[in-house]
Amino acid sequence: MELTGKQRAQLRALANAIEPIVHIGKDGIGENLVKQANDALESRELIKCKVLENSLLTAREACDELSRLTRSEQVQVIGTKFVLYRPSHKKDKKDKIILVKSKKDPTRG
Repeated sequence: MELTGKQRAQLRALANAIEPIVHIGKDGIGENLVKQANDALESRELIKCKVLENSLLTAREACDELSRLTRSEQVQVIGTKFVLYRPSHKKDKKDKIILVKSKKDPTRG
């Protein structure tokens, strides 16, 4: 799923109110951290992550790697924090994030 500019803006606005729940430290991104991120994405769909000072990764590097490993969309990277989004696969999830639909551009096929 490729997010549009409007959808990214909508998710960034929602992310302002959330605190980082995944913290990346000196051990980098290991199996347990990926599991934690996957669990968080499944239950929340939108998560904020923070790269700690003792990490060898930059926020951009961590965001690229974690989004690839969790198959999530990158929403934003600012300083030491980044935001990821992935629609939940839970059919009974009551608080799903509904993204704005973008109108099809008539000049594009």
